[in-house]
Formats: sequence, C-alpha cells, structure tokens
Amino acid sequence: MNTVAEKKPRLTTSAMIASIAAEGQRVKAAPFGKALVELAATRPEIVGLTADLAKYTDLHLFAQAYPGRFFQMGMAEQLLMAAAGGLAKEGLVPFATTYAVFGTRRAYDFIHQVIAEENLDVKICCALPGLTTGYGPSHQATEDIAMMRGVPGMTIVDPCDALDIEQAVPQIAAHKGPVYMRLLRGNVPLVLDEYDYRFELGKAKLLRDGADVLVISSGFMTMRALEAAQDLAQDKVGVAVLHCPTIKPLDEAAIIEAVRYRHRLVVVAENHSVVGGLGESVASALLRHRVQPAGFQLAGLPDAFLDAGALPTLHERYGISREALGARIKGWLG
Repeated sequence: MNTVAEKKPRLTTSAMIASIAAEGQRVKAAPFGKALVELAATRPEIVGLTADLAKYTDLHLFAQAYPGRFFQMGMAEQLLMAAAGGLAKEGLVPFATTYAVFGTRRAYDFIHQVIAEENLDVKICCALPGLTTGYGPSHQATEDIAMMRGVPGMTIVDPCDALDIEQAVPQIAAHKGPVYMRLLRGNVPLVLDEYDYRFELGKAKLLRDGADVLVISSGFMTMRALEAAQDLAQDKVGVAVLHCPTIKPLDEAAIIEAVRYRHRLVVVAENHSVVGGLGESVASALLRHRVQPAGFQLAGLPDAFLDAGALPTLHERYGISREALGARIKGWLG
C-alpha cells in the first residue's frame, strides 16, 4: 500500500534553495539590484561592495552598470564591513551585500565598532535571512535580527516582497546612519501592490482588517499571513494583517492602535527565532503601554538549530508555510 509520503513528488536538492514564491505566483526578478542601479544613476556617491556574492545578492547588476563603483572584497566579511565604514567616512554611501549569516555572525564586531559606533552611512543588505535556505544552521540566519537589534542606532528593515524592496532602497539610502536590511533575491514574489501599499521607513501598515485575529508580521511572513487570512475567511474567521517592515525603530503607535480596545487574538508571525525578534519587540511595547490583547502567540521559528532539507518541507515542519500558519491560528482560537 502506498503511503501519503510516497505519493508526493520527490523534492530534489534544488528545493533547498527554492524560491519562496508558490507555483504560478507573480514575481519580479532581482528587485534589489534593479532598484539600486536606478537610484545610483542620480546618486554618484553610492557604491557597492560584496564578499564574493554579487550574483547571489543581485549586486552583479550594479557591478555591470557601474564597474568603477563596485568593490569585490572576496570571502572576507570583516574586511567588507571595515572597508564600507572607511568609504562612508569619505562621504560615500556604501551598500554592502553578503549572506545574512556572514554579515551578522561573522562580521558583528566590525559592524558594531567600525560602522555603528560612529553612526556611519553604511547600508548592509543581506540575503538568505531566516529560513530561506535548506542548507542547515551554517546558512540559516535565524537570529540575525536579534543580533542587530542590540546594536545602538541600527535601523532594521525586513521587506515582504519585490515592491517593498524596490521602495525601501531609496529610503534607506536617504536615511542617515547604518541600516541592516534583510534581502530577498532572485525571483521575488509580488503581493503588496494589491493592497494599495507604499513602503515608509519606520511605519507599519494595516493591509486588511478582521474581527477575530490580528497578525502582526514582517518579511515574507506578511505574505503568508495574507494567504492564511484568505483561507481562514472560508471558515468565517476574520484576520487582520499589520505589516511591520521596519523592525527597529518599531512603529509602536500603529501596533498599540491596532490592539487597544479590540478583543481579538494577536499573533506575531516572523521568519526568525522567537528569541529576540519582532515578537518580543511587540510584546515589550504592549506591556509598556499597558495594552492587553485577548490572547498573544508567537508564530516564529523555534529556539533551535534547524534541520537541513527541502525548503517547502522545512516551512511546513516549522510552522511558517501557508497551511501551517493557518492551522496554528485555528488551533490558538480553539
């Protein structure tokens, strides 16, 4: 007798780095690289640096357009950050790209001492945030937000989709001081254009309202929250979604307004460990403002070293797929 597992198509190794876009979903190719190329045409002070990962952070488009303003630093992330700091001290605006695990865990002290302590104008844009690769803990940056939240003066951005990224690039370039942006690369889903949305640095946006549940989310988990909300509507469950693309500084006013006087479950959904991320930031804000929701739950990644494997399988296993998030919300509602 065939089991359910045997009937499913066997996932190949390529599924470990699969796009987060569902089959047939609208996507845009390389939104970060294209937005930076467009912005740099009128901002000659913008330069691009990478640690041997131009192709895999979409910075190769910038390198092709402005070869004299592109710096390949090799596999030396500490040098990448130190050089970016030096360029910023000379009045340039460096965009430094690598994978999130290398840009945070490997280069943390250089970001802290060289860039942040002097409030330098460096934009750190890191691919493979959270669980966007199946290559295991060495490449899964599940704690990057927690680390960067601890850096004084660091602005943190976790965009949802291609539109978010395109609109965030010029705004983080205009912002004075260091920025850490989680980067979705390659074929990136496009979803927020259907919700009359515009990115504003430091602002959260209510994308849809609902009487039963409020999902506060960042990154691609906002896409998952919107999908789960559509599914739960079939069961007469009203789900509101508040997208928080800026993690630090957090838009506490918008969060308090969305929670206060509304008797509904609050769920914080994030592609990050439940330790030190958006969920704990929201909980802290609610406590300090003495706002108590009907219930509060974290739909994030566990405080653990995650498995390696096919990305769709891992998203289901750790509760951040469309179906799993919807099931978790229904379970919390009882």
